[in-house]
Amino acid sequence: MTGEVPRRPSPAGPVVGMVGAGQLARMTQQAAIALGVELRVLAGSADESAARVVPGTRLGDHRDLAALRDLAAGCDAVTFDHEHVPTAHVQALAAEGVAVHPGADALVHAQDKAVMRERLTAIGAPCPAWARVSTAADIEGFGEEHGWPVVLKAVRGGYDGRGVWVCSSAEDAAEVLASGVPLMAEAFVPFERELAVLVARSPHGQGVSYPVVETVQEDGICVEVIAPAPGLDPERAAQAQHVALKIANELGVTGLLAVEMFQLPGGRVLVNELAMRPHNSGHWTIEGARTSQFEQHLRAVLDLPLGSPAPTAPVVVMVNLLGGEDPDVFSRYEHVMAHDPGVKIHFYGKDVRPGRKIGHVTAFGTDLDEVRARARHAAVHLATGEYV
Repeated sequence: MTGEVPRRPSPAGPVVGMVGAGQLARMTQQAAIALGVELRVLAGSADESAARVVPGTRLGDHRDLAALRDLAAGCDAVTFDHEHVPTAHVQALAAEGVAVHPGADALVHAQDKAVMRERLTAIGAPCPAWARVSTAADIEGFGEEHGWPVVLKAVRGGYDGRGVWVCSSAEDAAEVLASGVPLMAEAFVPFERELAVLVARSPHGQGVSYPVVETVQEDGICVEVIAPAPGLDPERAAQAQHVALKIANELGVTGLLAVEMFQLPGGRVLVNELAMRPHNSGHWTIEGARTSQFEQHLRAVLDLPLGSPAPTAPVVVMVNLLGGEDPDVFSRYEHVMAHDPGVKIHFYGKDVRPGRKIGHVTAFGTDLDEVRARARHAAVHLATGEYV
């Protein structure tokens, strides 16, 4: 079943349809307004984050081809704020002449981790040892070859730490296997920190890379992003950017590509995950780069010249705002604004629940410790009322 808000007169500029109405689509709307682009989103309900602020909202299920066709009608390009659209539906839209970015052949590498690993291995991208596994014997054999613990991952559907299990023994692995979820195994990587590289590629092949950032994870959720990654050797940073741009080119990505990486002792990096859309590791670019990731994504999917990814300050820190026990975050706006007028606050229009991403704050300056402390203070006080 599909529905829509009343249609307005035909737009003067290009129209982009975005499947999904989460916070990524919401922030894309801000960039679309400045570019003169009309954004339309496909939302599962009128209460979703972007549906609250995007006039061109269609209501429907992203798994329903009819709803996708309704969204695509009259659009110059269709893109995504998540990777969960069935591959066959993406192929069907493209066969009907819809400009879908990224296309199905690229997007499947962000949907299926085993397909991703197969392709990355084939193009020579640095990856952990891995294998498809379907039996206890498969997992035990992988553990004997590569050592324990073994990391088991759901081939499809995992995110924010979900669908990932670190198994110290065959007994632990057997419990995961019993769930019936299709799995792959990876060697456990004793990394020093996690990095991310955000790149953009247009249909005619122009590509740009943002600075390499450090991402800080807690319980599988990104809580902080530091741009650029502190202390990263410039040559290592350039190598990581080269890897990300090569992946985008080899996979035929159009739009944004976020490449999450592990940095090993000695500086070498391994590719962990891919996302083909705006990404949490790039929220800092709204104020911290000459061209935000959301504007860059729109430019790319419309095949416009890409914008400068250069940072606007020597140090930028983004801290995710996670919901706490007290839902009245707006009552604490005044303190944060008065305490530090330079901190930028973004809310996603979501109901507050403990641990839920409801927004982020960004601070920038010249001293990492000072900028980081400012961003953390704002996020903690907004979520809890406490001072740090």
